[in-house]
Amino acid sequence: MESRALAVFAEVVRQKSFSAAGKILGLTQPTISKAVQQLEHDCGCLLFDRQGKKFRLTAAGEVVYQRAQVILKEHERLRDELAGIHGLERGRLRLGLPSLGSSLLFAPHVASFRRQHPGIEIELHEQGSLHLQERVRAGEIEVGVSLGPVPEEFDWQPVSDEPLVALLPAGHPLERETSLELADLKDTPFVLFEPGFSLNAVILDACRQRGFSPVEAARSGHVDFIIALVAAGLGVALLPRLIVNSREQRVCTVVPLRDEDLRWRLGLIWRRGGDLSPAARRWLEVVQEGSRFEDTRPKT
Repeated sequence: MESRALAVFAEVVRQKSFSAAGKILGLTQPTISKAVQQLEHDCGCLLFDRQGKKFRLTAAGEVVYQRAQVILKEHERLRDELAGIHGLERGRLRLGLPSLGSSLLFAPHVASFRRQHPGIEIELHEQGSLHLQERVRAGEIEVGVSLGPVPEEFDWQPVSDEPLVALLPAGHPLERETSLELADLKDTPFVLFEPGFSLNAVILDACRQRGFSPVEAARSGHVDFIIALVAAGLGVALLPRLIVNSREQRVCTVVPLRDEDLRWRLGLIWRRGGDLSPAARRWLEVVQEGSRFEDTRPKT
């Protein structure tokens, strides 16, 4: 029973399609079918109950799929451990980065890691930090990124600590203010991120602590679209200062917030007590060595 056939079979189950699995693995559909047939031959039973173009796992297929996931993870761990013996000349870095801020904070580190270790394959997943927490928890990625504070099950390495600023449309009654408090915006609709972004929880919790629930004008997973919605007059948005400063704002007004708890505290996370691969440990070092992290809170 070959691990390659197990990997093909597991991908077919995950994708629920022979052709989709082929696209993911870079194999033709006949090659996918042959690998599954060989695995069925080795197991001595059918793994799929085929009904035309549709199929479902048989009872035996369910067992093989569960065991295949364990075997493939152990195979991957072995490859990562061997990579350490060879001085990171081979291996894989399973990494999760957030949709917000990665181009500014992490792209230089990814490039640096690649230059130093060109033989390491970087498997990159880009999602909101709540989704990345789930993937770290499930063992699908080794290192992710999340806003702090994080659950105690994770270890944490800080990367950025930035204040949030208010982005107001032209003509807003408060656009001439030199600074604001969050409560000043309670009567204005908010443009928020999609639910998978931890920044939403920071903003909504802060609003509740001040005795109001913001009126939701829209949600988006793209910061440029959020800025465009504010510019169109749909509402206000709270964004990290670093993100706003990286873009030219000609039709929106940026006003600092005096609320000290409204901050974008971003850091790397991994499972506490977990045995990280050599590639993952090296990634933590690269980020720490090259990070521009600076605590920008006012000194008291």
